[in-house]
Amino acid sequence: MSSTTDPTTADPAAVPPRGSLRALLPALAGHRAMMARTCAAALLEQGSLVALLTLAAHTVGTAVIEDRAPSAGTVTALIVLVLVRALMTWREMDLSHDLAYRVLAELRVRIFDGLARSAPAPVAGKRSGDLAATAMADVEALEFFYAHTTAQLLASGVVFTGGAAVLATVEPWLLVAVLPVAVLLAVAPFADARGRAVRGARTRSAAAKLSADTVETVDGLRELLAFGGLTERRGRLAEQGRRVGEAQRAEATWEAVAAAVRDALIVLAVLGVVAAAAQSVTSGRLHGAWAPAAMALALSVLGPVAESARAVSRAVGLRAAAARVDAARNAPALAPPPASPRPLRPGPLGVRLHRVSFDYGGRPVLNGVDLTVPAGTTLALVGASGAGKSTCAHLLARFWDPSQGAVQLVPEGEDPVDLRDLTDAQLRAAVAVVGQDTPLFHGTLAENLRLGTPDADEDLLAETARLCGIDRIATMDTLVGERGATLSGGQRARIALARALLAEPRVLVLDETTAHLDNASDAQLATALGTGHRTTIVIAHRPATIRRADRVAVLEAGRIAEEGTWEELTARPGSALNRVLAVASS
Repeated sequence: MSSTTDPTTADPAAVPPRGSLRALLPALAGHRAMMARTCAAALLEQGSLVALLTLAAHTVGTAVIEDRAPSAGTVTALIVLVLVRALMTWREMDLSHDLAYRVLAELRVRIFDGLARSAPAPVAGKRSGDLAATAMADVEALEFFYAHTTAQLLASGVVFTGGAAVLATVEPWLLVAVLPVAVLLAVAPFADARGRAVRGARTRSAAAKLSADTVETVDGLRELLAFGGLTERRGRLAEQGRRVGEAQRAEATWEAVAAAVRDALIVLAVLGVVAAAAQSVTSGRLHGAWAPAAMALALSVLGPVAESARAVSRAVGLRAAAARVDAARNAPALAPPPASPRPLRPGPLGVRLHRVSFDYGGRPVLNGVDLTVPAGTTLALVGASGAGKSTCAHLLARFWDPSQGAVQLVPEGEDPVDLRDLTDAQLRAAVAVVGQDTPLFHGTLAENLRLGTPDADEDLLAETARLCGIDRIATMDTLVGERGATLSGGQRARIALARALLAEPRVLVLDETTAHLDNASDAQLATALGTGHRTTIVIAHRPATIRRADRVAVLEAGRIAEEGTWEELTARPGSALNRVLAVASS
């Protein structure tokens, strides 16, 4: 199996890949009209400020040097520019944030799609707080990139280019004084790009670890209290919080230094503009009344450049968040959809594993497994822990595809259909897999039962609940709590099984689903499973559960060691089934 980089556990000292932010620009493609309006508003906002400062400086220069009051047209123009500036400032903020939050909403959906598409590899063994940090905190951090960088950079470039052209016409020496500073401001954020990216990655990594520890602490609060581990856990959270604070302070310190450098460059620009203007006025190239206006123009066009430099500096620090988000939303599909789906005829389905081999990137778990389960029969799949039983269940759910061989459904009287030739909807409608620890969602009991069949009618819901003994647990409108926290393991198992039966699958795979039940409850659920004509594969260790199956298959060393009825296999001295039962009872 090919490994996939986990976007939630990056090395805090690693440098996020270049182009991480550029990779997120295509997310704006679906919002071209709003992006155009945002750019227009930013251009008017910045351009009106430059025009306002330039005209105000000219008005003051005229009044002081020529002792002439401003005309009505000039006053009107100033008022209009003030109003335009105020209106466009509000409009630009409104549009840019509207655009940013629309894009962020889409990114969250794409992250979920990416995790779902490549599940369970990116999820298994990962901490929920890490995944939450990517789906929420990292995406939220990118709000600055979309709201304060893209449109503003385009607008500031246009404004500076226009201002530079005017300065070149009015007095080239003013442009000579401004241009070097503008270039330095533009390149300054990239001079320490590596350091900014590393510091940003350290902050994101520390925040993700704190999120993971916090979620884990809340989930295990009862156990921590019961075993006296709360004090140690509190200290661990405090240490993680300290690391987050240190990382954030390091970022803030360097950003303060960068801001000081930008301010120093602006001061140099002011000195250069004053010197150039004074020389131009002395030599007669620039009229005295126009000198303040030219100086204001030269300095005001630097404002957007300095603001853009600040935005780019901060955006570079978001490369780690962008890399994590990009890796999550572009996670490769471990079970890609078929190019040409095959139809799956209604009716009973058998199951066939044909020379199936599989590994998780290390030693093989399955090595040429051949197994056929005829339609309408029940097979007990047994074996020692780690023999690959759950892997078979995962392959039937198509969480992964086998590295060799084929997992197939066999309609009666037709050729087998490879799972890789079915759409996800076809597969989920035909096959249901219920694990040993199936989480429930915060909501009512009825909502959890209808997870896969939201349109199931009340009569079918009530009958399924009765068959599985759920009607004695609680009423359908009872809230079960997050992850079914208000229920016992056996009650959750009943609900998980009822949820699968409500979907009326043609193939049902139970992976130690009844492990939490006593013998009486296990027998009751066996009665519920006996209804219908589905094909059932039961992964179990309990002898009573295995005995009820039509046939038993024993997994050993990645292969089917033996297969037959309970009576046939237990009657053989030293059979693989007897060895498994002996280990289970010891």
